[in-house]
This record gives sequence, C-alpha cells and structure tokens, in this order.
Amino acid sequence: MYKSDWKTECRNIGLLLLAATLVGWSIDSLPWVLFISTLAYLAWSLYQLQRIHSWLYGEEKPDPPEAKGLWGDVFDGIYRLQRQGKEERLRLQAVVDYLQDSFASLDDGAVMIDSRGNIEWTNQAAGKLLGLRYPEDTKQQLVNFIRAPEFIRYFEGQDYSTSLQLTSPFNGHYKLQISVTNFGRGSRLLFVRDITATDRMQQMLKDFVANVSHELRTPLTVITGYLETLSDNSYSLDDELRWRRAVDQMLVQSHRMESLIKDLIVLSRLESLPDIAEQLPMAIRPMLEVIRDDVLTAVKSPREIIIDCDDSLQLVGNSIELQSAFSNLIMNAAKYTPVEGEITIRWFADGQHLCLSVEDNGEGIDSHHLPRLTERFYRVDKSRSIETGGTGLGLAIVKHILLHHEAELMISSQVGKGSTFSCLFPRSRALSQLDRA
Repeated sequence: MYKSDWKTECRNIGLLLLAATLVGWSIDSLPWVLFISTLAYLAWSLYQLQRIHSWLYGEEKPDPPEAKGLWGDVFDGIYRLQRQGKEERLRLQAVVDYLQDSFASLDDGAVMIDSRGNIEWTNQAAGKLLGLRYPEDTKQQLVNFIRAPEFIRYFEGQDYSTSLQLTSPFNGHYKLQISVTNFGRGSRLLFVRDITATDRMQQMLKDFVANVSHELRTPLTVITGYLETLSDNSYSLDDELRWRRAVDQMLVQSHRMESLIKDLIVLSRLESLPDIAEQLPMAIRPMLEVIRDDVLTAVKSPREIIIDCDDSLQLVGNSIELQSAFSNLIMNAAKYTPVEGEITIRWFADGQHLCLSVEDNGEGIDSHHLPRLTERFYRVDKSRSIETGGTGLGLAIVKHILLHHEAELMISSQVGKGSTFSCLFPRSRALSQLDRA
C-alpha cells in the first residue's frame, strides 16, 4: 500500500512538471512556469504540515484531518501510533495501579523511588513507620526524611544484598528492617517491616540467658568447691570404692556446667555489645604460640601443631576477643584430630583478605552439617561432643567475634581427610611493615 502511494505521489509530481513544461513552452516562459509550479507544490506541502501541527498541538478533534494520497497515509499512521501509545499507557497505568493497590494493603511499608532518589509513591504503612505522606511528599528526596547516617550509607551505597535494621526516625518505639530492590531504569522499591516485637523477644532471650547464667554461676561455684574438697580428701578403702567414682563424675559434670555458663556469658556479652571497645594492631605469631602451648597442655596427648605465619602482617582488632576465637578453632581441631595427628595454622594475605586458617587431618565432617555448625548447641555427633567436653557454643562465639571485626568464617571439610576453618578479614585491617615504617 505504501509503495503504491509513493509511486502515485511521484507520478503526480511528474505530471505536474510535465504540464508546467508544456504550458511554459507554449507561452515561451518555461523557467517561470516551472518555478511557479514548484512553489505551488511546496505551498501545498507546507499546508499539509500545518494541518499536522494543528492536529497534534492544537485543540481540534482527536480524529486525523481528511487527506488523500501520501499525506492521508501519514495522518492515518500518526493516528494509529497515537492510539497504540495511549493503549500502552493505559495498560501500564493499570499495572501500576494494581501494584499500588497491592502494596497499599500490605502491613509492611512500601516506597517507590525514582533514579534521582525522589519519592514517587508511598503506602499507608510507610506513613505509620517512616512518617511519609502521600502525595504531599512526592518529588522530595527520601534522605531528607530518613537522616540516620547508617541509612544514608546503605541507600547511597547501592549494595542491597542485605537488609538494614534501624530505629524509626518518625517514632522511636519502632524497630525497623529496611530492604531495597532495584527495578526499571534506576528506580528503586523500598520495603519497611516493623520488627519491634521480634527485636523485643530477642532482647528478652538475651537478657534471660545472661541473667540465668549469672544466677547459676554462684551456686555452681560453691558446689564445685565442695566437690573439689571431697575429691582431694583421703578415704578409707571402703569409702574410696563407694564415693570416689561418684564424686569424680559429679566434679566432671560440674566443670562442664561451669564451661557452659562461661560460654553463655561470653556469647551474651558479644551480642549485647555490637562495637569493639578497643582496636589495636597486634602480632599474630606470639598469640598463636601461646594458644598452641595451652592446647597441647589441655589435650594431654601428642599432637603436632605447625604454625606458618607471615610475620610482616599485623591485624588491627581486639586481642582478647581474637585470642578467644582462634583458641576455640585450634582447640576444636585438637579435640577431633587423632593422637599423633597434625594441625596446621596459617596466617597470610591474599588478594582481598587476611586469612587465618586452621587445618587438621581428623575425621572430617559431612557436607550437610557445614551450614549449621555455627548455630548454638548444634552438634554433629552428640556422644562425641560429650566425650570431648564441648559446650556447643564455641563456633557461635567465633562467628560473633568475627562479625565484630568485619570478618567471616569459611568451613571446608572432607570425611576421612580433615577440615579447614578459615577466618577471612578485610585487607583494611592489615598493618604491614611498610605501614609501620
């Protein structure tokens, strides 16, 4: 259709020029007649362009102007595109309205944000939790309403792989969990969840553990003291046979309960104090050598513990917490490594991390256990853990200490070959010899 219209238009122009040529030749004014004919065609074309302009930008009827030939096809094509665009806009608006109606019914707050960080839409829950008002606050910067430094770093950092927890800037009684999702061309969707009740329950649980641990510590210390006294006293042969075994078993369990309470208190302190009180550079080798001596003394059976340490690297952190974490890992390796077994401790730097790894040649751990090893009281082999005197809290303590140091614990293991526990610290916590110079 369009090719035939173009041919018709070209034929009409050709006929116009032919007629002008004949007329001009007959009256002996060919250039003038051709010039006037060309001007007439241009004037007609400008007239059609003016009709298009008036139709598109004027206040005329939405239907296209009547025209024939090529210009008629132009009018009809523009009209079809307008209609398709309008239908698409209506469809997209229906989708947006549906999403907004869905978000409006949520108990969680929802905020739509454009590529420049301006608020486009909020639901009612966002007003309750963040104090945002729709539509009054549209086109306003979101960071003008949520000024908490941790939120600004999170929002402008563009890394939304994890959520953020903070107190509501509108109502300090609310504890919020904020997550952000990217969509469209730079737009973002922010979800806000009220976790006040959950946070309160977690705090109650922490307080309960801390209080129970402290309440049990004093009477248990008294019981342990009396049991140690009974264990050290001499008995007659009959008394020895009658009481020795019972007193020794009670003493072992008493010491085990003391260790459990001690670990509970340490874990409660780590959870209630999210920031490290003191961070100083420390040499790693002396710390590892002290831990090695303590571990070899505690296990009372021969192990070979090898230290491979890059002495040029110091670590910035809390020495007491880090010694506790490294000691837990090395003690675990010693407990689950057979007599005459080998444990290798390495301290080194790679491209992105500082790494302390503890590798043993023990019995190894099935892969399905690995994701849960840092859970409290999780045991791979309950009977073996009781034999080794473990409390089930050691790796949970390690995990929280590493979190205090912006680090993570990586675990790899093969059954029958051994395990490797690696503490990965960011390079920003390194202090090399060049830095010290």
